Amino acid sequence: MKKIVLNKSLVLSVKSLIHEARKSVVRNVNTAMLITHYEVGRMIVEEEQHGKGRADYGKEVIKHLSEELIKEFGKGYSADNLEKFRKFYSCYHSRISESVIRKSGAKIKSESVIRISQPYFETFALSFQLSWTHYFHLLKIENESERNFYEIEASANNWSVREMQRQINAALYERLSLSKDKKGIKKLSSKGQILERSTDVIKDPYVLEFLDLKEDNRYSESDLETAIINKLEHFMLELGKGFLFEGRQRRFTMEGHHFYVDLVFYNRLLKCFVLIDLKIGELTHQDIGQMQMYVNYYDRKIKTKEENPTVGIILCRKDNKTVIEYTLPEGNKQIFSREYKLYLPSKEELKKQLE
Repeated sequence: MKKIVLNKSLVLSVKSLIHEARKSVVRNVNTAMLITHYEVGRMIVEEEQHGKGRADYGKEVIKHLSEELIKEFGKGYSADNLEKFRKFYSCYHSRISESVIRKSGAKIKSESVIRISQPYFETFALSFQLSWTHYFHLLKIENESERNFYEIEASANNWSVREMQRQINAALYERLSLSKDKKGIKKLSSKGQILERSTDVIKDPYVLEFLDLKEDNRYSESDLETAIINKLEHFMLELGKGFLFEGRQRRFTMEGHHFYVDLVFYNRLLKCFVLIDLKIGELTHQDIGQMQMYVNYYDRKIKTKEENPTVGIILCRKDNKTVIEYTLPEGNKQIFSREYKLYLPSKEELKKQLE
């Protein structure tokens, strides 16, 4: 019997269909869970309003409702979780307006039976694209602008819960806010991080706690570079959107002298090279002069006419704003120095800096 050779495109198409079907099931299950939690939260809030302002009424409602639900559905309906459902509704109810609910036939209430219509289900799925676990952690953030920022970024970048939690712990919102005016900070909460100019890729400081290097231990610039290469995926997540790794210790030669750029990246959104030089001490004017030479070389010899000017970032243990001010020309948009931290700084520390 002649052996049949399967058409590769058929195999790929079938596999793709199965993957998409599985994703669809997961999305639908997640949306159903979110709607359930949202609606439970709504009912609790509406019941609380019957308490006529009594501070203890809401707590009693949650306590007794939890006891009843646990009997039938288990510990997933603890008082703490019901409080989270209540907060989920309170934080996001303006997103699903009552007019939208009525138009979509969201709830049909008859003899205490509630059904969710397909239009409402679809509307909800478009409005809430993360998992419940994502929202569980987002609800811990009291600042609405900050919470919106992390939701937008997690959705746009397909962050896992762990990745999102790391960015929250590393105070990404505060670090990006440090380099922006009030209008720029407002954009963060409504649109997330938008890369339009070279300054948009800069954070202050860079947090490299994932390298497992200790602040009080001695290490060389080579050790720092090797640690970054070993954790390149984590480092690129810290750099932000659109970065592609081009190479390490990129050599160029001028009049017989060799020069090496520690790390070279390309940002496909800004369409420019990003050069990174690593310094384990305090920034000096020689460091800036060296980076200026690297940037000039890439601008004149490497980049094409269609690409934007090269960006240079000096990552140093201790920044020196005065040296930067008097070494670089006013209006500089190509060379930046920023401190790196080998630990997660506290939000209080960063907020003081922001203020």
